[in-house]
Amino acid sequence: MKDARKIKDLLYEQVARIGKVFSSPKRLELIDLLCQGEKTVETLAREASISLKLASSHLRELRMAHLVETERQGKNIYYRLADKSVADLWVQVHTLAEERLIDLQLALQKIAAQPDDLIPSDRESLIKAARKGEIVVLDVRPTEEYLNAHLPFARSIPLEELRKRLAELPKDRSIVAYCRGPYCLMAVDAVELLKKEGYSAIHLRDGIAEWAAVK
Repeated sequence: MKDARKIKDLLYEQVARIGKVFSSPKRLELIDLLCQGEKTVETLAREASISLKLASSHLRELRMAHLVETERQGKNIYYRLADKSVADLWVQVHTLAEERLIDLQLALQKIAAQPDDLIPSDRESLIKAARKGEIVVLDVRPTEEYLNAHLPFARSIPLEELRKRLAELPKDRSIVAYCRGPYCLMAVDAVELLKKEGYSAIHLRDGIAEWAAVK
């Protein structure tokens, strides 16, 4: 075919656009945050600990790659992932990285992993136990994220409210706490608090994106 080389180069160049978007740590964090539900640029900037200007710049790149969409609601503009496949790709990328990169494995062990963490293969037994009321699945993300989507049978108590609401949790059952996924520390902090207060608590590394990505 005439000009085959030019056509091939163009095809790979277009696919590489997605790779370029995923090459920024902060854009990856913004995608991870948007896996929890739609958010304003102000919220994203605050939660990613970056300026509004920088958040807007990253979001513009995500929009140009058609990975996020926007919607105006009153005076605010909300950002959301363009499709579930974007969340699935994020899960695939970080899962591959965790499998291949020793430095990442070591970092996860230092900041999040616990000997009694639940892993994805536990999900069937987790659902069964939660359905029977044998355990309490605790979502410690902000309420609006819980309302957008949550794990089966999960109860919502945001981390910032947990200490004041401990009386709502039973001490005769194990509590399985989760948050936004393996790079979120809210569930780790929740488990630490619960254990100090005499509860049996376990950290589930999966968030809703990881849970939904498993076929």
